[in-house]
Amino acid sequence: MKRAVFLDRDGVINQVKLLENRPYPPQNLEEFEYLEESKEAVLALINKNFVVVVVTNQPDIARKTLTESLLADFHAKIGKDTNIKHFYVCPHDDTDECNCRKPKPGLILKAAQDLEIDLANSFLVGDRWKDISAGQHAGCTSFFINNNYSERQPEMPYIAVSSLKEATSIILESYE
Repeated sequence: MKRAVFLDRDGVINQVKLLENRPYPPQNLEEFEYLEESKEAVLALINKNFVVVVVTNQPDIARKTLTESLLADFHAKIGKDTNIKHFYVCPHDDTDECNCRKPKPGLILKAAQDLEIDLANSFLVGDRWKDISAGQHAGCTSFFINNNYSERQPEMPYIAVSSLKEATSIILESYE
């Protein structure tokens, strides 16, 4: 069984746009911008043989404000720039009540099954309570990047960090 680090996308790997202190994803490739040192953090994890998996809610697909093609373009860019090979996406909205939409752990559980991942020795890094809840329910150690959004905060247990870089440092230190 493999160790993995599950990453939320928006607010962890790339910048978000804040409207009334709530995060929104980039609307096109021109708006897409990596967070400082996120690419280097991902590469460090991959170099230490962690499977890095993006697990992301993308309700704009259900809302018809994001196309599958543009989503594929975002992920192709991230994959090319970081060597991430695995992207698991929930395209549903909250009202769909699917099993893949975080805070439910469906995306993580599917990836673990597909990729033979040991969840007890894996990690999740997210910036919203839904990410942390999904990681907790999947049995992963969860890292919360508190970007001070105007929304609900996650429930303990989690490790508070300032960035993906900080989470990566802690993860790598625990395995050396």
